[in-house]
Amino acid sequence: MREGERHLLILSVLQEKPVVTVHELVALTNSSEATIRRDIAALHQKNKLHRMRGGAEAKNTRAYPEATGRSFASNQNINVARKRAIARAAVAMCDDSDAIIINGGTTTFQMVHYLTRRHLQVFTNSLPIANHLLDHTQNTVIVPGGRIYRDQNIILSPFKNDGSKHFQAQKMFMGAYGIGAMGVLEIDNLIVQAEEKLIDQAEEIIVLVDSSKFDIRTSLVLCPLMRISTLVTDTGLSSQARDMVQEAGVKLVTVEAPQDPN
Repeated sequence: MREGERHLLILSVLQEKPVVTVHELVALTNSSEATIRRDIAALHQKNKLHRMRGGAEAKNTRAYPEATGRSFASNQNINVARKRAIARAAVAMCDDSDAIIINGGTTTFQMVHYLTRRHLQVFTNSLPIANHLLDHTQNTVIVPGGRIYRDQNIILSPFKNDGSKHFQAQKMFMGAYGIGAMGVLEIDNLIVQAEEKLIDQAEEIIVLVDSSKFDIRTSLVLCPLMRISTLVTDTGLSSQARDMVQEAGVKLVTVEAPQDPN
């Protein structure tokens, strides 16, 4: 990832949360700590953020915050080759006429490119996924009711009557903010509430995450690892993370993918 792209990503993250750590930015950008510290120092000099011990602080916070988390646009160009390889493997698990759920995210979004010749029923809370499938495929597309969160490009609702309870899926394909020993991790309570409803509508849960997601931690657990049927990731997965997933009884699928340039 180039310097300018890293700077945009750092500032985008600080639009969503007041403080971000060096460790988080290292995982997001696949860069070294020294590189991230230089980026923070440069943005501090430009009066774009406040440099602080171990990370950075936003200069301003939103009066009406959106859902917590990185924007779709800022995350879209991170680890693209890995995300595409993971998405290709995910679509290979689908049969024509399947009813599936795809949650919002930049890894799950990559599935659309391999669904062009398929005929499935797809329930999704992602606007980019819904729009692409409508424009370029013959798949049936269903979306829930709720509020559109512009930065994440997803539809979320805290209410039970958002339409999801009427859709029964063979498989749900979902991304995650992170993966840990406690399970699938998220960063926003509203996202957790919305995703829990979708999980209940699927027979099989398939998680799509690149290996960098095993280095990210947060306090919100969406579901335990044992609730996952299959986890698809890349071969950059550490042996410790591999053991953790397999010990939870989760089927692990790893795919080869070229490394994205920094």
